[in-house]
Amino acid sequence: MIKALKQIHLSTRLALSLGGLLVLIALWGLGTHWLQASISLAGLLGPGETFKSLYELLVQNQLTLHALTSLKRVLIGLGLALLLGVPIGLAIGTSRALENCTGSAFQFLRMISPLSWMPIAVMVFGIGDAPIYFLLTFAAVWPIILNTAAGVRQLNPKWLMLAKSLSATRREVLFKIVMPGILGHILTGVRLAIGIIWIVLVPCEMLGVSSGLGYFILDTRDRLAYSELMAVIVLIGALGFMLDGLAQKLYQYWTHSPKAP
Repeated sequence: MIKALKQIHLSTRLALSLGGLLVLIALWGLGTHWLQASISLAGLLGPGETFKSLYELLVQNQLTLHALTSLKRVLIGLGLALLLGVPIGLAIGTSRALENCTGSAFQFLRMISPLSWMPIAVMVFGIGDAPIYFLLTFAAVWPIILNTAAGVRQLNPKWLMLAKSLSATRREVLFKIVMPGILGHILTGVRLAIGIIWIVLVPCEMLGVSSGLGYFILDTRDRLAYSELMAVIVLIGALGFMLDGLAQKLYQYWTHSPKAP
């Protein structure tokens, strides 16, 4: 009975999600039709032309390299942010003095738009992938730091007391108690970081590189290929939606799995 109710609930959620997407596509079509008819705004493409162009680009394999390059940059930027953010978050979460010392500085830096660093990144790292990695890492590191520190502060003190009573080493406490206990918070930070990275990625890929979805947008604009431009925009939304869904599934899997004792 419970399994049947869960299946019904899942089917209802899926139907509502698909319905919302269909409503969005319908509003897109109505909006472009109204703009073209009322103010004679040429160049706007509706869903039909866009999805046809997207299908042709995928069949002809013209977007594969650009999409894979963008995903590679996202993964590398996210990986660097994790390598920096998790240790810093652990240190801040375990030391009140360090939190007070770094809080104002980190909040100040976090409020600076990553895109404002673009000219400096190019001057320091030159043209290529290096400035993109710097900007993506800078954008993604803050939610990871903040969520990791929040997870450490919310750890159950009884777990640490139990580990101390059993003469656990620092390494054992870190990998057997702390990391499993805060992994849910880290995954929340990862999900937020993916959303930020995906938004920052496209303008970053307009820094003189020759591949990536951001570069392809500039290329379609220069060629006046507006149907391909809209197709890439739809693809960017779809890939970002899938990345966010994957991060959400990882979080749900962990929060429903057994925790540290």
